[in-house]
Amino acid sequence: MSARARRGHGLTTRLLLAQVLVLLASLLTAGLVALLVGPSLFHQHMLQVRPVWNPPELAHIEQGFRDASFVALGAGLLISLVCAAVVTWWMTRGMQRTLDALTTAAAQVSRGHLSARVTSSGGGAELETLAAAFNLMAGQLQQTEATRRRLLSDLAHELRTPISTIRLYCEGLSDGVVQWDESTERVLGESTARLARLAEDIDEVSRAEEGRLELDPSPIPVRELVTSAVQAQHDIFARAGVRLQAKARRGGDAMVTVDPRRLGQVMDNLLRNALRHTPPRGGTVVVSAERVGAEARITVADSGDGIPDDPLPHVFERFYRGDTARDRDHGGSGIGLTISRAIADAHGGSLTADNPGRGQGARFTVSLPMTGPPRGRTAATRSA
Repeated sequence: MSARARRGHGLTTRLLLAQVLVLLASLLTAGLVALLVGPSLFHQHMLQVRPVWNPPELAHIEQGFRDASFVALGAGLLISLVCAAVVTWWMTRGMQRTLDALTTAAAQVSRGHLSARVTSSGGGAELETLAAAFNLMAGQLQQTEATRRRLLSDLAHELRTPISTIRLYCEGLSDGVVQWDESTERVLGESTARLARLAEDIDEVSRAEEGRLELDPSPIPVRELVTSAVQAQHDIFARAGVRLQAKARRGGDAMVTVDPRRLGQVMDNLLRNALRHTPPRGGTVVVSAERVGAEARITVADSGDGIPDDPLPHVFERFYRGDTARDRDHGGSGIGLTISRAIADAHGGSLTADNPGRGQGARFTVSLPMTGPPRGRTAATRSA
C-alpha cells in the first residue's frame, strides 16, 4: 500500500468504519433474532388471542409483522449511521487537530527548529498529556542545544589564550626574536598546564555525568565529613579574612555510606565556590549538618550577594559561570558544581541550590540517604 493510500485512511475514517462494522454486526444479529425467534413468538401470541384463524388472514398479519420488523431495523440502522458519523466527527476533530499539531511540531524539531511547541486543542486528557510531554522534550532539547553551543563557545574561549601564547612563543623562538630562558619556559609551562587542566576537567565532568565515577564507600558520620572539610579549608579562609564556621544540628551524628574522598571533593568545591562569592574581611560561611527524615543534609551557606533568580537554574551546568567577567583562574572552571552534583547523584543523594533572600547569600544543600548503598561503581566492582 502506498504512502498516499495509508494517509487516506485517517483517524476519522477508521473510527467511522469501526462504528459501521459494529452497527452492521448488531443489525445482522438483530435481524437473525427477529427472523428466527420473532415470527414463532408472534404466531403463538396470535393463537392465544384467537385459537382459530382464517389461514390467509393469519398469513397476512404475520407478513405485516415481518415487514414492519425489517423496516424498523432499516430505519434504526440509518439513524444509527448518521449518529455514528456525527459522534465520530465531534470526537475526532479535537484529536485530529492535536495529532496534526504534534506531527507538524515533530517535523519542525527534526529540522532543527527546537522552539516548536504543541498548543492545546481539546483532544482529551491522554492527548493533552502527550502534548505536554512533547513540549517538555522539546524544551529540554532546546536547553541541551543551548548548553552545547555555550560549551563549544566556552571551550573555544578557554583554548584560544594558551594556544595563542604557545604559537606566538614558538614563532618567536623559530625567528630568533624570543630567547629560551626562564621566563619563556615559565610562560610555556603555564600555558601547557592550563591546557592539561582543561582536558582533565572535561574528562572528569564527562565521567561524572555518565555515571563512570569509581566509589569506595564506607560508613562515616556526617559530622566527620563537615569537620574534615572545614579543617582542610580553614587556612585558605583565614588568609582571605572570611570566617568559616561548622555547626552540627539535630541528627548531625547520623551515619551515611559514602566515599569520603569523593564527598570531600564535593565539600571542597562548595567551600571554594562560597569563598569566591563572599566578601573578604567580614564575610561568613557556615557549614551545618542535620538529619531530616531518612536523609542527612549538609548545608553550605555564605553571606555574599546570593544567586539571582535567572542564573539559579543554570548553576549546575557545565562551564557555567554566573559572573562572566571572571576568567578561568579567578572564577573557577565552571564545572566544580556539575561534578559535585554528579557525585551526590552517584551516592543516591542530591545537590540543590537556593537563595534565602536578596542580600542573604547563597545556600547549597547536599542530601544523602542514611541507608542503602551508593549507585556508583564500587571498589568491589572494580576488582571483579
